[in-house]
Amino acid sequence: MTADLLSWTVDSGLLRLRGELERETLLPLWQQRDQLMQQAEVIDVSSLDRVDSAGLALLVHLRQIALQNGKTPHFTGIPDKLRSLITLYNLQEIIADNR
Repeated sequence: MTADLLSWTVDSGLLRLRGELERETLLPLWQQRDQLMQQAEVIDVSSLDRVDSAGLALLVHLRQIALQNGKTPHFTGIPDKLRSLITLYNLQEIIADNR
């Protein structure tokens, strides 16, 4: 359970998340969320291996920060397991896969 289980890059408006976005790993991303979302409009989650409910809540929060920055955020590459979690929490309209 170390923070190196989650990594990210931002390039040309694309925030690419990799690894495990879970309660135990999300603190470094949480601490940089405002800065990252000033640069990103697309959130690529295709390289996430695991996401728990805390990670899902952070994705919703990242979207909200982008909206507050006047951006139109969207997600890309939503894996099936994350899609199931999104459906479970009825967040399909908030976290939609814009391929």
